[in-house]
Amino acid sequence: MAATKKESRISGGELANRERGRRAGKVVQILAIIAFSVFILLPLIFMVTTSIKQPIEIRESGALLPTRGVYLVNWVNAFITEPLGMFLRNSTWVAVISTLIVMLIAVPTSYSIVRFSTGGNALPSLILGGYVMPPIVVSIPIFMGIKSLGLANTTTGLIITHIILNVTIAVFLLDSFIRTVPRELEEAAWIDGYSRFDTLFKVVLPLIRNGLIATGIIVLILSWNEFLMALLLTYDPSAQTFPVGISRYQGQHGLQFGEMSAAALTGIIPIYILVFFFQRYVVAGLTRGGVKG
Repeated sequence: MAATKKESRISGGELANRERGRRAGKVVQILAIIAFSVFILLPLIFMVTTSIKQPIEIRESGALLPTRGVYLVNWVNAFITEPLGMFLRNSTWVAVISTLIVMLIAVPTSYSIVRFSTGGNALPSLILGGYVMPPIVVSIPIFMGIKSLGLANTTTGLIITHIILNVTIAVFLLDSFIRTVPRELEEAAWIDGYSRFDTLFKVVLPLIRNGLIATGIIVLILSWNEFLMALLLTYDPSAQTFPVGISRYQGQHGLQFGEMSAAALTGIIPIYILVFFFQRYVVAGLTRGGVKG
């Protein structure tokens, strides 16, 4: 009887220790999430607070929060000092058009490689090389090619450049999505008389809708944020995009950090809204695409 009570006390102690361990684990997890969130959001918070400070306070004080009140002068000057609206229009035009063309090229290309081994082992290797290659490596050839076509300092030249840079990324991302589609469905469609293009557009694409949305959004964001080629190929505000545009906020005493922060926030808000509304598709698409067929 005494042994039984002792065993009960030991079991109870073990359960209590396990419960305390679980609670401690949850606390550590919550603290880690809070620390990570603060680390990620701190630059954004710093931009917001900088954009509402007086210009003189930005240079004199290193405080995170405004100490002399909230001012909107930086937001007003961001649109007056430089043609910010034009930069945003150029970025939207270049990103949307290049993304559409990239997807039109990448979808049949990726499908052809996955299902029909087009290009053998060489083509996938070249695509992988293009995916991991730094853009600076091809900056001079692209610049000379765009210049020879007479498309330097034009949004058309930027669209062509973004297509060249992003099509390999789109093909690489779509590869894993297409592999999740059972081949038996396509074979059944071929038996019913579907052509390869009919099978792609009527059978495969509806099944990888999340993957298409995820890939399209990723390519769109990459195009929107692209800086190097836009800097090399454009020198006039009429053709420059948002990333190059915010680098133009320079005053008599150096960079105008308040105006630059306001301009940067204006440019990232559309991307944040886009990701907010399509996050379900992006997450679902990336999760499904991570499973190999």
